[in-house]
Amino acid sequence: MKYKTVGRTGLKVSSLCLGTMLFPNDPQASRAIFAKSLDAGINFFDCANSYGGGGKSEELLGDCIAEHRCRDEIVLISKVCRPMGAHVNNQGLSRWHILREAEASLKRLKTDRIDFYFAHHYDPLTPIDETLRAFDDLQRQGKILYPAVSNWSAWRIAKALGISARESLARFELIQPMYNLVKRQAEHELFPLAESEQMGAVVFSPLASGLLTGLYGVNRSPDQGRLLQARYAERYSDSANFEIADRFTAFAQERGVAPATLAVAWAMSHPAVTAPIIGPDNVEQLQGYLDAAALDMSPSLRDEITALAIPFEYGVERTVD
Repeated sequence: MKYKTVGRTGLKVSSLCLGTMLFPNDPQASRAIFAKSLDAGINFFDCANSYGGGGKSEELLGDCIAEHRCRDEIVLISKVCRPMGAHVNNQGLSRWHILREAEASLKRLKTDRIDFYFAHHYDPLTPIDETLRAFDDLQRQGKILYPAVSNWSAWRIAKALGISARESLARFELIQPMYNLVKRQAEHELFPLAESEQMGAVVFSPLASGLLTGLYGVNRSPDQGRLLQARYAERYSDSANFEIADRFTAFAQERGVAPATLAVAWAMSHPAVTAPIIGPDNVEQLQGYLDAAALDMSPSLRDEITALAIPFEYGVERTVD
C-alpha cells in the first residue's frame, strides 16, 4: 500500500479510503471487508452520521475499530449536515447541530476524536463563520483534529478559507468531491484550489455508481445495482455515458485489467487526489480495488483512458452546493 500526506496536515493516509456508507446492509461481510482492509494497509476510513440511517454505519464502524483495537492506527472521517431526526434544528451547519452531532458521532464511533470532520453539504441558512467557529471549538477541545468540507463550490470553500485566515479559525484541510471518468467537473476549480491551498482531496464515486465496472453499456445492464436506483440512474442517464462505459470496458479488457480496477486507478492518479473512496460489497471486490493501488498508471496510460471520454462541460452536480 502506498501512502500520501493530506495537504499540509502531516497525516499520512493510504492511497485508498474505505467507504462505510453501506456497512449496515451486511454487517458480517462488512466486518470481513474491514479486517482485510487493515491487513492490506488501508488506514483511511470514511463515514457520516447519516449513513445507514440513524447513525448505523458509525455504530458498526465503531464496533469494527473496537474489535481490532486499531483506533490509533487509522485516520477517521465523519460528517455533519443532513437531517438526523424530526426536530426542526436537527440538520444543517448551525452551532447547535454541529456540537450535538459531534458528541453523538463520537459515542457511536466509540472514540474520543474524529480526525477529519466534514461539513457534508452547504447550509444556506447558517453563516459560514458560525459553522467555522463551531468546528474551531471542537478542534480546540480535541474532539476533532481538522475541519473538512464536501459538496461545496470552489468559491464558497475559498471564502471559508479567507474567513478562517482573517478570524484565526481552524480551516478546511480536506475536500470531498465526486470524481470519475464521466464526472470530471472537479478538475475545473476544486482540484486547482486544493493544490493551491494545500488541501487534500478524497474523492467519491470513482466507479460512477457502477457504470465503469464493465457491467453496463449501451445494450448491457445487470438486474440489480446502484445505477438502477432512480437517483443514480438520473445522474448518468445520458446515453453518451453508456457509450463511454462501452469504450472503457473494451479498453480495460484488451489490457487484461478489470474495468473497476482501472477506473479506481485512473481516479487515484490525478495529482490532486489523496485517495478515492471505495465501497466493496465483499472481500473479492475489495481485492480488485487493492489491485488498483498496485497498478502503474503512467501519464501516457492516463491520457489514453481520459481520451475515451467526451470533453466534459462545467458541471454543478454534487461538486457544488
